[in-house]
Amino acid sequence: MAVITPPSYVRQVLTTLQAHGNAAYLVGGCVRDMILGVHPQDWDVCTSALPEAVLALFPGSRPTGLQHGTVTVVLGAHQVEVTTFRLEGGYADHRHPDEVRFVGDLTADLSRRDFTINAIALSSDGILVDPFGGVQDLRERRIRCVGVAEERFEEDALRMFRALRFSARLGFEIEGSTMAAIEEKAPLAATLAPERIRDEVEKLLLTRQPEKLAVLIGAGLLDRFLLRRADLEFRLLRLGHLPRKALFRWAALCVLLEEAGCIDSAERFLGALRLDHRSIRCCSDCVSLLHTQPPVSRADWKRLLRVCGVDSADCAARVRDALYGGHCRKALREVLKSGECFSLKHLAVGGDDLLALGLRGRALGDMLNFLLDYVIEFPENNRRELLLSLAGSTEEN
Repeated sequence: MAVITPPSYVRQVLTTLQAHGNAAYLVGGCVRDMILGVHPQDWDVCTSALPEAVLALFPGSRPTGLQHGTVTVVLGAHQVEVTTFRLEGGYADHRHPDEVRFVGDLTADLSRRDFTINAIALSSDGILVDPFGGVQDLRERRIRCVGVAEERFEEDALRMFRALRFSARLGFEIEGSTMAAIEEKAPLAATLAPERIRDEVEKLLLTRQPEKLAVLIGAGLLDRFLLRRADLEFRLLRLGHLPRKALFRWAALCVLLEEAGCIDSAERFLGALRLDHRSIRCCSDCVSLLHTQPPVSRADWKRLLRVCGVDSADCAARVRDALYGGHCRKALREVLKSGECFSLKHLAVGGDDLLALGLRGRALGDMLNFLLDYVIEFPENNRRELLLSLAGSTEEN
């Protein structure tokens, strides 16, 4: 195991629990990451101490999930999730346990976890507890369920998405029986809240292997959101050419899904997944813009910016370059860096100026748009006196 020493506040939690006669171990993702040589972002502790005892030992901590045995221990600016050893029973909604029972056995607690690589515990003196072969699976770069895979996915259908996300994030293969269980239990994905599916898909999109989303689609996990399945692995390889920013990768995904006939509307697809309105608008604009030829001149770029704004134009430029090649992003950046006017906000005259000339209502709006068209063609003429003179002479005519 790589030598990564937990920070002092984490060691304090472990030693405090142990000093009062409780078993305490680091567990889950932080142990997995330490073995892989990655510094954990979060630290989780499992213990034989009941939640009430944990709260008493660490004043100021928060009972964030007492029914599940979880207390957020707060030490200064730091937090550690501490959870009592537990077993779970019954999952009527294929997501949340109907019953939680606290136990004193670490192995029993580890047995309820999703994958072997997340079912490893580490004591304060550096001893690994690994009853399900998680360390070996880490060495062999393998995702495998704890126990019977079908049962794990029946308990929590979101674990199927997590398996594929871990595969993409870590570059691991999914073990055969686990993958077969995903394909068998994929219809259970229909029971999950769209927001939870959205979050898992986005996390997968932001990995270095976003093309793994093709496996997720092929297994049927997104059937409720798609018109059809398709073999997308080769297409989705192009997602990796984009920066790891959610908006760009969602937009590119929508373009590729529409090309393959999997969706007929980015707006409907993303709306069903409960993305925010800004992302839906930008992605929809991006798909529409990619149905047209890219701008050729600076004036064309400014007209596009005028209609759809910087966010959508930038998204479309990046996605076009990544999926089809080209230098749209470079051309757009040159226009933006120039400071040339492409919106009424940057026009040297405004509505009040035209009101002073006697323009009202539709005539005022038409004149503003005329002046903006003029400045887009002749950016050096975005000067107040010149535009007022032009507006006045045009109105007289």
